[in-house]
Amino acid sequence: MKLSVNGESHEVNLPEDMPILWTLRDVLGMTGTKFGCGKALCGACTVMLDGQPIRSCSTPISAAQGKQITTVEAVSKDKVGQVIQQAWVELGVPQCGYCQSGQVVSATALLRDNPNPSDADIDNAMSGNICRCGTYNRIRDAIKLAATNNGGVQ
Repeated sequence: MKLSVNGESHEVNLPEDMPILWTLRDVLGMTGTKFGCGKALCGACTVMLDGQPIRSCSTPISAAQGKQITTVEAVSKDKVGQVIQQAWVELGVPQCGYCQSGQVVSATALLRDNPNPSDADIDNAMSGNICRCGTYNRIRDAIKLAATNNGGVQ
């Protein structure tokens, strides 16, 4: 089976029902995507599939056939992702940091689709990403800052 991850093609011989998360972490050695709940409830495992955030712990690799997987490792190569990461650093968003890769991927997907999100748009887009440290206000502020600094990048 061929997978496209962060713009690179990978040939893997795995069961089609293997979750994308384990393919990324255990087979391809890309450990930026985290295991959280394993039930698609917390968002720690968020990656983009053709630009849309998905939970990689519950999505089989068969669903990624012919599509582009984008992980947190590629976010710094994306102009919107760079602005998000800068805002995250500027506002000191992470505490323990465990959920942050999923948060950054979801925020990047949001701003790519909606460069000027409202509070409701942010809350809706980020509602599937849980932060046990409770940094939700800083996450929202960082997304607003990134949107302000986005400079029309789409």
